Amino acid sequence: MFLAGATGAIGRRLVPLLLRAGHDVIGTTRSAEKARELERAGVAAALLDVFDAQATRAAMRAAKPEAVIHQLTDLPREFDEARITASYAGNARIRSQGTRNLIAAAAAASARRFIVQSIAFGYASGGEPHPETDPLNPSDPERAVTIKGAADMEDQALSATGLDAIILRYGFFYGPGTWHENPTRKPGLHIDAAAQAACLALTRGAAGIYNIADDDGVVAIAKARAEIGFDPQFRLR
Repeated sequence: MFLAGATGAIGRRLVPLLLRAGHDVIGTTRSAEKARELERAGVAAALLDVFDAQATRAAMRAAKPEAVIHQLTDLPREFDEARITASYAGNARIRSQGTRNLIAAAAAASARRFIVQSIAFGYASGGEPHPETDPLNPSDPERAVTIKGAADMEDQALSATGLDAIILRYGFFYGPGTWHENPTRKPGLHIDAAAQAACLALTRGAAGIYNIADDDGVVAIAKARAEIGFDPQFRLR
């Protein structure tokens, strides 16, 4: 399988789960140093800039994956509010243009399943816990750029011909490699539970949208529990 964003916050927790499950993993990174780290971990590394459509298609054709997991983001590693705010536009670009390139490459390589990292904190206020049938709210003044990018990404994936698209709407991350060790906002989500959901979605669940978050009353997670076996208490050992 092809993991776009193998060295990001989720990617670092997801790789060992995929390997334990017996998957052959091709993971992308933009860094030669991180590529060597992936190789040492047992992952075939692909040095790739997702905005290069031709290179993305070539890498995907070489990999010939049955499934693609899209975990690409462009956010700072350290918690710095100014840098985080400044990163929103670039992150939204990954979700729009980057997703478009990944979908085209996946289709060209005849991949069957496409798993996408989206957001569970883009619903309008009121009506909690939100089911997956509730739309994201792009008019939110604080998160408009982020939500519009996520909504565009979801639309692209769900409308792609020949791909079973699974949208994982994640809560606010906490845990190793994230900005916070413990939950600070709702809906929260431990990074390990996020990674487990992506791993499970390779072989479980019908195409569609799944809320992936703590059971903290903000979003409904019954569908993810029942259909993919999501457990918000999962932790990587």
